[in-house]
Amino acid sequence: MLLTFPTLAQEREKILEVMSRQEKYWNEGNIPAFMQDYWKSDSLKFIGKNGVTKGWQATMDRYLKTYPDKASMGTLKFDIKEVEFLSDKAAWVLGQFYLTRPEKGDLTGFFTLIFKKINQRWVIVSDHSS
Repeated sequence: MLLTFPTLAQEREKILEVMSRQEKYWNEGNIPAFMQDYWKSDSLKFIGKNGVTKGWQATMDRYLKTYPDKASMGTLKFDIKEVEFLSDKAAWVLGQFYLTRPEKGDLTGFFTLIFKKINQRWVIVSDHSS
């Protein structure tokens, strides 16, 4: 099924809502809520500088270990560069993140997310952040 422009624009907005929610939950220090937009599956993949983490729970555990407190988490801001639809149920997002952490030192980098529409909901199935 080919997406028409209004539908494509609506679906893009839904993905941007996910990204906005992610910023909000992160900035509240709420990693469990932040993780709700990830695919709750053993097939979820997170790729970072230390390699590949497979599975939702392993990814959650990685975030909790890497960011154990609000000072480590800091304040997150996304700059979305591109949202490209691969089909009516898959999209690719390219962006840059800025993590402001006065006590720990700021971080910045880029990410590529693969979203799939599962049960009428856009979820992240692969996250490559560096």
